[in-house]
Amino acid sequence: MEKVKLTAKDYKTKIPIVWCPGCGDFGVLAAIHQAVADLAIPPEKLGVVSGIGCSSRIAGYINAYGFNSIHGRPLPIATGAKVANPELTMLVAGGDGDGYSIGMGHFVHAIRRNPDLTYIVMDNRIYGLTKGQVSPTTPEGDVTKTTPSGNPERPLNPLALALELGATYIAQGFSGNVKHLKELIKKGIEHKGFSLINVLSPCVTFRGKQEYDYVRQHGVYLDELGDYDPSDWNKAHEATQWRDKLPIGVIYHVHGRKTLGDEIAEVQAKARAKKVYKDVRELIDTFR
Repeated sequence: MEKVKLTAKDYKTKIPIVWCPGCGDFGVLAAIHQAVADLAIPPEKLGVVSGIGCSSRIAGYINAYGFNSIHGRPLPIATGAKVANPELTMLVAGGDGDGYSIGMGHFVHAIRRNPDLTYIVMDNRIYGLTKGQVSPTTPEGDVTKTTPSGNPERPLNPLALALELGATYIAQGFSGNVKHLKELIKKGIEHKGFSLINVLSPCVTFRGKQEYDYVRQHGVYLDELGDYDPSDWNKAHEATQWRDKLPIGVIYHVHGRKTLGDEIAEVQAKARAKKVYKDVRELIDTFR
């Protein structure tokens, strides 16, 4: 049977998109639609789990097994779904507040467990859905609804944290460059293990349209640097520490680490290899 060619339209739903005009998340949605179409992943083989927030509405905008979960909890839910059905290509989506605040504990342990899923965080450096409060990635000194005198806290660096924790695919994209972001998502999906794609996705309502200009002025595309090697941990560490520049592209990518699915399969194989008892009394006798 001839394989059916899929296009981005095959992954669109009829649910009305309620993001603000100009929201960066439109670019992320387009990049996901195009990425899964390029990889020819059938909708029935695709799972999308999201948290809570503006960005987390995205689960309803993708023709797949979609699940809009609870605040900060999409990673453990997606991990469970992947363990139960390893054949699913699993995407996880959320925002910087969802993923790096209430969901931070799950972020840390997902990297430790290394499930085979792709985590797309739409980082707009603000809480958008709840009307403009300071988030974990809001720059120091910024005025928000909850920091009228300026944010007194240093912003979290999720890229550096993921690198230190041992993540094997770390990338940063820009929602204003859909073509480039699409390729980052495709590579993340194809990577075997936990993939983090932090997307600079401006909130025009609470941070202004100038956020797009800021990323364009300060963004540095790593694949355009002649000497950048994403398999070099030291190079990746250096890129995550840039202060006046924003790394865009694959920051770190290595292979070979066992996934959670691999580990579970090994445990199951060991269990099956053990002695099989024909009678339950024989098993009971082993404990006497």
